[in-house]
Amino acid sequence: MRGYAGLLADRDFRRLWIAQSISQLGTQVTNLALPLVAIVALKVSALEVAALGAIEFLPFLLFTLPAGVWVDRLEKRRLLVAADLGRAAILGLVPAAALAGVLSIWLLYVVAFAAGTLTVVFDISYQAFVPELVARDRLQEGNSRLEISRSAAIVVGPGLGGLLVGVMTAPLAIVVDAISYLGSASFLFGLGRRRRPSATPPPGGPSKVRPAGSLRSEMAEGLRYFIAQPLLRASSGSIVILNFGGQISNAILLVFAVRELGLRAEAIGLAISIGSLGVLAGATTAAGVGRRFGIGPTLIVASAGSGVATAILVVANAGNAFWLLVASGLINGYGAMLITINGLSLRQAVTPDALQGRVNATGRWINWSVIPVGAMLGGLLAGVIGLRATVAVSALLLFLSVPWLLLSPLRTQRELPRLGEAGPPIGLGPAADEAVGIDGPVLHTPG
Repeated sequence: MRGYAGLLADRDFRRLWIAQSISQLGTQVTNLALPLVAIVALKVSALEVAALGAIEFLPFLLFTLPAGVWVDRLEKRRLLVAADLGRAAILGLVPAAALAGVLSIWLLYVVAFAAGTLTVVFDISYQAFVPELVARDRLQEGNSRLEISRSAAIVVGPGLGGLLVGVMTAPLAIVVDAISYLGSASFLFGLGRRRRPSATPPPGGPSKVRPAGSLRSEMAEGLRYFIAQPLLRASSGSIVILNFGGQISNAILLVFAVRELGLRAEAIGLAISIGSLGVLAGATTAAGVGRRFGIGPTLIVASAGSGVATAILVVANAGNAFWLLVASGLINGYGAMLITINGLSLRQAVTPDALQGRVNATGRWINWSVIPVGAMLGGLLAGVIGLRATVAVSALLLFLSVPWLLLSPLRTQRELPRLGEAGPPIGLGPAADEAVGIDGPVLHTPG
């Protein structure tokens, strides 16, 4: 039984997994309900809906790099709990304002920005925490387990969200997410303060403790380490293209579905839930696919799938809209999980523990910094060339990620590299130099 459960047999990893599962279910409800508040309850324009999505991602551009430094300095468990409690309080403002009759698009902007800021802290803490709980040779398994729970939430959440919006109205449906964050925090409270041994201490005692530098210098250290890794540069470049192109259509997708295809909230939620089975399938099989076909080839094929998934929406009409939305979700969801799990495992594998927070923050900052730009461009294009033409532009841009990867070192990369194999970060700073044995002990990866 223990072998079947794998990492879920580990108490600390299991609590992190349960917390993630509860939180993600509520988040998926809000991902549908919050823009529907703007579309249905407030009846705002497509540009204002796109602006809501852009504002939600703006904190990833502004605060991700500083958050990486804080995560490397502070206890990650406390950061995770604080982020959950903060998001529960902030999201509670939406139903409260609706009941008081003072709900406005400006309040939604404030809530989206504040919740996005705390999500930055939570996500960076969580990504940096996984390598402390999981041996490097089991990172794909650990990330896959966590993505399976998130994928299950993506499958169930939109359908549940559509149902709740239909029964409770969109503002009140957000109560479910606020409660889920409280549930997540309760499991994180009990998470043990354990650190996985990741280094072989030098003869005569443990490795030296490096004093913390300034916020700016530590941010720069993580950025320099990331840039020095050819595989990380290649992977990140493709994700930037995918996020920019994809967000152009994502920002106006609900508007497109409601106003041009004539779908109701319940139908949209059900279509997204069924389509999200692709996410669940991808999370379940991504680690095995990456090992079987290689990290690089897997990322290339998955990136091409993103373009296909968006392109089929261009021909959607009132008669086939539901099923094309399902098909798009299946293709896009499966490919997204192949990219997420294998790409994140690649980043964690080549990063020393002392830099996990900053390097993961750097990757998130680079990869997600284009999302607000893509969202605003999607809203602007929708007003100029129309909703359907904007979806077509998005599909064309997504296909550009494929030649980028074909011209990169990832084209032939099959296995996860060991620490120090992906590129020599010589002279990048004391933490990076010490981690690869330039000025201190060599860190040995397990297995």
